[in-house]
Amino acid sequence: MPTHPTSGQLTDCIVLLGSELTPFRCSRFAWSGDTITAADRIAPASTLEAGAVVVIPGLYNSHTHLGDSALPDGATGLTLEEAFFRPAGYKYRELAKLTRETHLPHLEAHLRYMARSGTVAHLDFREQGPAGAELLRAASINTGVESIILNQFNESPFTEADLRANRPGHALPPAHRAELEHMLSVADGFSESTMNDLTDAAWAEIRTLTSARGKLRAIHCLENAGYRDLSLATTGRGDLIRALEFYDPDIIVHLTVATADEIALLVRAKKTGVLNPRANANLGLPLPPIAALLRAGANLLLGTDNGMLNSPNILAELDFTYKVAKSQFADALWPDPTAILKMATTYAFYWFKTCRSAIA
Repeated sequence: MPTHPTSGQLTDCIVLLGSELTPFRCSRFAWSGDTITAADRIAPASTLEAGAVVVIPGLYNSHTHLGDSALPDGATGLTLEEAFFRPAGYKYRELAKLTRETHLPHLEAHLRYMARSGTVAHLDFREQGPAGAELLRAASINTGVESIILNQFNESPFTEADLRANRPGHALPPAHRAELEHMLSVADGFSESTMNDLTDAAWAEIRTLTSARGKLRAIHCLENAGYRDLSLATTGRGDLIRALEFYDPDIIVHLTVATADEIALLVRAKKTGVLNPRANANLGLPLPPIAALLRAGANLLLGTDNGMLNSPNILAELDFTYKVAKSQFADALWPDPTAILKMATTYAFYWFKTCRSAIA
């Protein structure tokens, strides 16, 4: 297990305090374990003075695919479908070649990098079925970075013909039902890549089973227009409304091409979205409508997405997201940067706290 200092202190520093992250100049800031023992305030701080150290809360990365850590820059020059879609996507072909012994060091290295850049916990979408979840759990224990793990079937339960037919009552095959049971015994929840990966009956079945087990549910929605278009062609519903009706996810990732109506639907449903603008940009996709989501009052978190696209550095994601948001607002002074920082601190802290209670 890693070792961490159990106590310490800083002097003459700026500390972002409370859920509003209010900056205060402090003569002393001290801690013991995970508890703040002193924050001796001098005055509110509006500017950085020479040499000042700034203390911020631990950061939360709300969307990772750490399985990809063994494949840095692997998506370069590939489309979303070529790189990430199962079964023939580059990611799935390459992950199948790795052994536990060759894969685990990459997961641990990425988790340690996350810790060095301020991340204390992350929400991971882990491929490769139960074995993939168990491998990440081992890496999390070895490094001390908390991993909340959402697992995916190792192989698709349905043929393309089955998915397009989407017949009523066409639930999971017995072998995949058994795999789901196993996944939920080792992982914290479930997530397939898109709503188009399973039948409506299977989604409803997974919703029932995850609810009974007290597990989390997540889904990628509206990463590109194709997600919506294929769902509409198959079921007459877009992927977001279909997710809400059949699956009731706790968290919805991407929303890259969300329309005003879809944003309003997300807000009415009181669902939490996770943005990944660096990954979207790296794939040549539209940037998420950050300004429209903020104006609508959406609950938003932030993630770095695939290791094949980005380093899991949430500080870099915060910087990029803030600049994109200012461009979309067409205002150099808006949004307040605190609104962006909260996506990886205050809002994420309470969301992860709720998660821990739900899956305890």
